[in-house]
Amino acid sequence: MSAQPDHAPAPPPAPAPTAAAQLRAQIRADRRAPSWLPAFEQDWSRALQDAQHSYSLAPLHDVVRTWQARLAAAPAVDAFVASGYDDSDGVALEDVLGPRQ
Repeated sequence: MSAQPDHAPAPPPAPAPTAAAQLRAQIRADRRAPSWLPAFEQDWSRALQDAQHSYSLAPLHDVVRTWQARLAAAPAVDAFVASGYDDSDGVALEDVLGPRQ
């Protein structure tokens, strides 16, 4: 007998069609916009190309989810940095979110 589940976990729901535009507006309003907006645009362009070749919206959804997580974590990161705690034992973002594609 196998210990494998007989069903696959449900995939996360797809982001709203307007999610990328909302993210872009949030990034523009953030103080990190000069560096984050070009990075978001680069990720989005690469995901568009991948979606065209794969006929899948998954790359676009991945970009939206990754940037939503970054924006959601930004206040906690700012608070941590402002607190003066030692961060030498930190974990790289790539280890948590996976490598950038």
